[in-house]
Amino acid sequence: METTSVPSAVLNIVETLRESGFQALLAGGCVRDFALGLEPNDFDIATDAPPEQVQRLFERTIPIGIAFGIVTVVASDGSQYEVARFRNDLGYADGRHPKAVEFTDDVAQDARRRDFTINGMFLDPLEGRLIDHVGGQEDLQQGLVRAIGKPLQRFDEDYLRMIRAVRLAARLNFEIEAQTLAAISSHASRLKNISAERIRDELTRIITSVGAVRGLELMMETGLLATVLPEVAAMDGVPQPAEFHPEGDVWTHVRRMVEFAQEPTATLAWSILLHDIGKPVTYTVAERIRFDGHDAVGAMMAEQVCSRLRLSTADTTRICALTAQHMRIAHTPQMRLSKLKRFLREPFFSELLELHRIDCLASHGKLDVHEFCKQQLQDVGPDELRPPRLLTGDDLIKFGLEPGPQFSGILTRLEEEQLEGRLSTREAALEWVKKSFVAS
Repeated sequence: METTSVPSAVLNIVETLRESGFQALLAGGCVRDFALGLEPNDFDIATDAPPEQVQRLFERTIPIGIAFGIVTVVASDGSQYEVARFRNDLGYADGRHPKAVEFTDDVAQDARRRDFTINGMFLDPLEGRLIDHVGGQEDLQQGLVRAIGKPLQRFDEDYLRMIRAVRLAARLNFEIEAQTLAAISSHASRLKNISAERIRDELTRIITSVGAVRGLELMMETGLLATVLPEVAAMDGVPQPAEFHPEGDVWTHVRRMVEFAQEPTATLAWSILLHDIGKPVTYTVAERIRFDGHDAVGAMMAEQVCSRLRLSTADTTRICALTAQHMRIAHTPQMRLSKLKRFLREPFFSELLELHRIDCLASHGKLDVHEFCKQQLQDVGPDELRPPRLLTGDDLIKFGLEPGPQFSGILTRLEEEQLEGRLSTREAALEWVKKSFVAS
C-alpha cells in the first residue's frame, strides 16, 4: 500500500518505538483513508509500549490518558500524534467510558474492541503492509459501515458511535450494514445520555461535510434526529403551498437546501437546518396553507436548540438572527434607502444573502431579490453604508440642548438623513438640527 504521504514525524515515532523493541503501527481512520486512496487528516499510532516508556523515549509528551495507555507525542515541528497502547476495554458503565482497561501485546485483541471494521485495521508504514483482523478490507470493497462484533454491544459501550456510523456512511457514501442499522434504530433514544457538546460536534461535522443530505436522511431514518433534534424531525410531512414550494413538504425543502449549500460555515449550515423549525407549530389552513410568524417563532426555537446543544454565544446569536430575518430579506426592494442600508450593513447579512439564495433555489427558483441585494452591495460603498458621523453630542450641547435620551434619537435621525442622501456635510447637519430641534 502506498504510504509516501505519511509525515516524517510519524515515521520517526514508529521507527523510534521499533528500535526500542516495541511494535508500532498506524491505526484507525488514517488506515481506512489510505486503503480508500484518500489523504488522511490525522495519524494515530498503536503500540505495545507502556505509556511510561513512550514518555521516556520522546522529549516532549502530553499524558492525556495514561490510565488508558494514551500519550500524545509532540514532534519537533509542534505537530502532535496520539500513541496508544494495545488494550482490551473491560465493560462500560456510562455509555462512553470503559470501567477499566487491560493492556495486551495482541494486535487482534485491540482491533476487536474498536468501533467499525473499516476503522479496525492497522498499517505498517515502513513496509506498506495492511493488517486486518476484523474484515475491514472486505467491507471497504462492499461500501459498508459494519460494527465490529455485536452491534448492540458496540453501541452500549459508546452511544455516540451511532452518530459516527451515520457520519462515516454519509461522508464515504457507504451503506450501514443491516444489523448495525437495526441496532442504531433500537438504541437511538439512548443518545440522550451523551453530553450535548459531543452530540453538537458530531452534528456540525455531518451538516458541514460532503454527504450532509445523506447524513440527515440516515439520522431521520434511524430515529436519531427525533432524539436529538425533535424540532427538526417534526418538519417531516408538514405540507407547504405548492405555488411557493413545488418541491414538497418542509423537510424536503430543508434537505434540498442542504444539497444546494456549498461548503457552508457552521452557522450557515445550522441556519439552513433550523430556519423553518417554526413552521410545524405555526401551520394553519385558511384560503391556503400559512405559517404566520414562523420566522419569529423559529428564532425563539432556534435559541432553545442552540442553548440545549451548548453552541457558543456568538454562533447562537448569528443562527437566531438568520432565522429571524430570513423572510425580511424578501422586502428589500421596497425598503426606504436608509432602512435598506442599515440592513445591508448587518454583520450577518452576507450569510443571510446566501441563506436566501439557497432557500430560493430549493423552492421556486426565483433569484431576483438575491440579485437586487448583490447589486446594492456593489453599488453602495462602505462609507455610504456607515457614513462618518457629522455631529456629536457636544455639538448638540452647543445648541443649548439638554443632554439625555433625546440625543440618541437626534443622532439616529441625523444618520437616517445621511443614509437617505439628504445630508452629507457638517454645515448642512448643523443647519438641519437648528431647524428641526432648536427653538427659534
